[in-house]
Amino acid sequence: MRVLLLHNRYRAEGGEERSVDEIARLLEQRGHAVEVIERSSAALGRGRAAASLWHGGLDAAEIGRAVRATRADIVHAHNLHPLFGWRALAAGRTAGARVVLHLHNFRLFCAIGVAYRDGAPCFRCRAGFTRPGLRLRCRGSFPEAAAYAAGLHRQLPQLLLHADRFVTVSDATLRQLVELGVPAGQIVSLPNFVPATAFADRSHADEGRHALVAGRLVPEKGFDTAVLACRAAGMPLVIAGAGPDESRLRQLAGDGDVRFAGMLARDELNRVRADAALVLAPSRSDDACPFAVVEALAAGVPVIASDRGGLPELAGPDATVPVDDLGAWTRAVARAWEDPRDRRRRGEAALARARERCHPDVYYEGLMSVYGRPERIE
Repeated sequence: MRVLLLHNRYRAEGGEERSVDEIARLLEQRGHAVEVIERSSAALGRGRAAASLWHGGLDAAEIGRAVRATRADIVHAHNLHPLFGWRALAAGRTAGARVVLHLHNFRLFCAIGVAYRDGAPCFRCRAGFTRPGLRLRCRGSFPEAAAYAAGLHRQLPQLLLHADRFVTVSDATLRQLVELGVPAGQIVSLPNFVPATAFADRSHADEGRHALVAGRLVPEKGFDTAVLACRAAGMPLVIAGAGPDESRLRQLAGDGDVRFAGMLARDELNRVRADAALVLAPSRSDDACPFAVVEALAAGVPVIASDRGGLPELAGPDATVPVDDLGAWTRAVARAWEDPRDRRRRGEAALARARERCHPDVYYEGLMSVYGRPERIE
């Protein structure tokens, strides 16, 4: 099979960029021909971004040419905004490919993608109704909020029309996307995966020396809960990541045993995780399927996660804590820190769960089901 992957990179690189890379690598390893076309928002002027959103993307002819040149069977699109837009999907279809749109977040409806504001999930914008994002200025300035409100409203019907299948990364996200306006019969969930080499032979959580949180330091990740719970439980905490919430988190950490490790390279983060007794995911947003949790499960590190979004189905119902119950978080952390044998047991269960849900063999089988066996339209 010949696959053309499309992705508009974000200004701040995250899990979606990694997902695109991992899918490309997996397909190539399984013998498929893969071409990746990426565009970047990093150096994009606001005027050009607004124009692209309004017009449904720029230079869609490039996509048609690429499909014809590679004889792609599948156009597998990820983030389309602002530079690809619905016109890229239409061009791929016209050139003879089947089109799959991968929804890692709520970007079809939400100007900031994460559907979070004022300390809680926010789904005011839905089914092309984007005025709340304008009224609340979710993009910051009024002109940028207006550009996104108009662009998302204008593009949604065409995006739904020109995608043959939709994929998202958790059942919870699927249900929410359907409620927001994605056709129920055309969308499936397929959790993120990690390479087979990322899976541990066994859990070493009983030997772990600290708790770990990893990700961008923003309020919706709830890392303040991790800081306060670990301080109260007397458990050392490592925070891997950077972001605008760092100064507040440092104030909360005070003189506690909290180490801010900053942004770590993949190998270094793997080493820190290997020494962890516990990984915390206290997200306040509807986090869909964070790689920080997938990697922890595959490493045999037990996870305690909030009850938001796709986290319960990823970590397991027995590993979730109500998002706003700091006392429950403190008790859960304390129990884990005080009982190494139980950590080992839970780590082995986490590893088994990862093999069942997040192994590349499982992902590949699901992805091939989504792709089907398309015949090119000549």
